[in-house]
Amino acid sequence: MKKGLIVLTMAFISSAVFSCRPRPQEPQAVQEQFDWIVDTFDDVKVLRYRVTDFDRLPLQQKTLIYYLSQAALCGRDIIYDQNCEYNLPIRRTLEAVYVGYEGDRNDPQWAAFEKYLKKVWFANGIHHHYSSDKFIPGFSEEYFDMLVASVPEDRFPHDFGSVEELMAVIKPVMFDPSVCPVRVNQAAGVDLLQTSAMNYYDGVTQREAEAFYGRLAKRAGSEPLSYGLNSQLAKEDGRLVERVWKVGGMYSPALEKVVYWLEKAAGVADERQKEIIEALISFYNTGDLAEYNRFNILWVQDTVSTVDFVNGFTEVYGDPLGYKASWESLVNFRDDEATLRTEIISDNAQWFEDHSPIQDKYKKKEVKGVSAKVINAAFLGGDCYPSTPIGINLPNADWIRKEYGSKSVTIQNITQAYAESSKGNGFLEEFILRPEDRDRIKLYGTLADNMHTDLHECLGHGSGQLAPGVNGDELKQYGSVLEEARADLFSLYYMADPKMVELGLVPDVEVAKAEYASYISNGMMTQLARVELGKDIEQTHMRNRQMISRWAYDLGRRDNVIELVDVDGKTYVVVNDFDKLRSLFGRMLREVQRIKSEGDFFAGRKLVEKYGVKVDPVLHAQVLERYGALGIQPYAGFVNPVYTPVMEGGEIVDIECGYPAGYVEQMLDYSSRYSYLPSVNK
Repeated sequence: MKKGLIVLTMAFISSAVFSCRPRPQEPQAVQEQFDWIVDTFDDVKVLRYRVTDFDRLPLQQKTLIYYLSQAALCGRDIIYDQNCEYNLPIRRTLEAVYVGYEGDRNDPQWAAFEKYLKKVWFANGIHHHYSSDKFIPGFSEEYFDMLVASVPEDRFPHDFGSVEELMAVIKPVMFDPSVCPVRVNQAAGVDLLQTSAMNYYDGVTQREAEAFYGRLAKRAGSEPLSYGLNSQLAKEDGRLVERVWKVGGMYSPALEKVVYWLEKAAGVADERQKEIIEALISFYNTGDLAEYNRFNILWVQDTVSTVDFVNGFTEVYGDPLGYKASWESLVNFRDDEATLRTEIISDNAQWFEDHSPIQDKYKKKEVKGVSAKVINAAFLGGDCYPSTPIGINLPNADWIRKEYGSKSVTIQNITQAYAESSKGNGFLEEFILRPEDRDRIKLYGTLADNMHTDLHECLGHGSGQLAPGVNGDELKQYGSVLEEARADLFSLYYMADPKMVELGLVPDVEVAKAEYASYISNGMMTQLARVELGKDIEQTHMRNRQMISRWAYDLGRRDNVIELVDVDGKTYVVVNDFDKLRSLFGRMLREVQRIKSEGDFFAGRKLVEKYGVKVDPVLHAQVLERYGALGIQPYAGFVNPVYTPVMEGGEIVDIECGYPAGYVEQMLDYSSRYSYLPSVNK
C-alpha cells in the first residue's frame, strides 16, 4: 500500500525542522545551491531528489543499486500498456514527431503539442495520473496531421501497418472525448470494466471477471494466492483466459531484460538478498503466484539490509475490481539516523494494536514482523515514476502480513525535495485562517507529516485482522479507498495519544494539532485544486481524505468540532475542538475496521459515496480561483539521478551518481534505450 503525497499540505511546510538536514561534512552552501525544480507545465512541476549519502556507501551496495536501477528502467513500457492499450503507439508517435519535426517550433500549437507530450510522459499514458480523466490535446487534428506528414515514415511504429493505419487507430483515441474517457471508472451502477480504459481486461465484463475470480477464491487455503495479480483476463473464442505476465508470456521482451539485470544484482548481493532476488526471478520466469508468495515472505523478513527494493506487479489501484497490479519499482537505501524514530514505532506495535479503539475480535493477538525504516530513494520506476509515493507498506496480502509481518518505509529525500521546492509560495497564508494554526504548522509541519506517514505505513496498514471466512476482496472498487482510510484514521487517532510523547516521538500534542488542522483543511477543501470543475473525485487517496474529513465534520456538527468560516468571501476550515476530533477519528476507525474485517460491501459503499465522491461546486470554484492566483502547480514528480559505472580493467571500481539536465532529455533517453515492448501486446 502506498501513501500518496499530499502536495497541497506539503506546500506550506517549513523545512527549518526537516530531519534530513545536511550532514556535518556537507556545507550548507551546497544544500542551498541544489536546483530542485527541473521543469513546470500545466498543473505539474518536475523536481530532482538528492540521493543523500550515496557516495558513502561501499562499492558492493553502490553496484547493487546500479543493477537494480537498470532492472527498474527495463519495465518502463509495461505500465504504459497496462494503463491503456493505446498508450505505447501514441507515445511513440508523439516522440517521433518531437524528435523529427523540423518546422516552426514557435507556433502556439507546437507549444500545446509539447505540453501534451510532457503530460503523457508524466502520467505514463493519455490519462491524468491522479484523476484518470483523458487529456484532450490543445492542438487541432489538422495540425497533428501536418506534423506527422512532415516526419519520415520509418520513424513511426509499424505495428498497425502503414502510418495511415496507425493514425486511423490513435487519432480517435486522442481527440474524441467519448473514446477511452477515463482510465479507472469507479462510478456506482455501471460496468466498471467496460467503462474503464485500463488494459487489465480484454473483452470481459465486470460480472464475468468477478465470477471467474470468485471461483478461484473458493480454492484458497491457509496460504492463498493473489489470483489475477499478474495477468490480463481476456476472452478468446468465447472462453475466459489469463494472459500471464511472465518471461515467455505477455510482456516477455521487457521482463527478459528485467530478469537479466536482476541476475546481475543477485551476483553482487549477499546470501540473504541473493535468495530474495532469485525468488523474484523465479516468479518472473514462471508466472507462478506461489513463487510470488515465497518472494514476499523472504523479502518482508529481511529487515537488516541497507539497500532494498520494490520490483514487480504490486499495487491494485489501477484495477477498479482490485485484482490486477501495476508494475513498479523503487530502489532505496536506509537512512540510519532517521530510522531511529520508526524503530521506536515498530518496537511498540503490540501496544498500539492492544489499545486501538477497534473491536477486540478484530485486533491481532500477536503482531508479527512489523518493521519500519526511513529510506532515501535511489531510483524510481514504473508506477512509482515520475510521480511517487512518500511512504510504502508491503506486502499487500493479508495472510502474509498476519503470519510474517509487513515492511514500512518513509521516503525522506522525496519529502525533502517537496518541502525545499515549495518554500515561500504563500499557500499557508491563503488557506489557514488562524495565526496559531499557521504557527504550529510552521514549527511542527514537517515532523507532523513524517509521523503521520510513519504511523500510516508502519502500523495502520499492518493493524487489525479479517473475520473468519472473509477473503479481503469483498469491498470491490471501494476496497482501496477504505484501506487507505483505515491506515489514515489509525495514524490520526494515535498522533494525539500521550504515548507519542512518552516514547519521545513528538515533543507535545501541538504536533497532532498541526496535522489535524492541515489534514482537515486539505481533505475538505484545498485538495480540490486537483479536480477539474464539475468533476467528481476519482483518485483513491483523495476520496479517502475527503471521506474522513467530511464524515468527521458531519459527526461533529452538533458540537461544532469543525467549522467552515467565511471571511471577506473566502472560506476557511477551522478545527475548534482537537480533543473531540481525536475521539471522532477513533469512532470512525472502529467502523472502518469493522467494514474491512467483515467485508461489508454495502456499508463501505455508503460511506465512500456519501462523503468521498461528490464535490461542493461553489467551494470547488473558489478553491480553484484562490489556488490559481498563487501560481502553484498542485502536482509534482521527479527525474531520476543518473548512475554511471567507473571501469578499470573491465571491472567496476565505482559508481558515480549525477543529476540529469532536464525532463525532456531523460524521457527521450529512456524511450530510446529502454523501449522493449511492441506497440501492440496480447
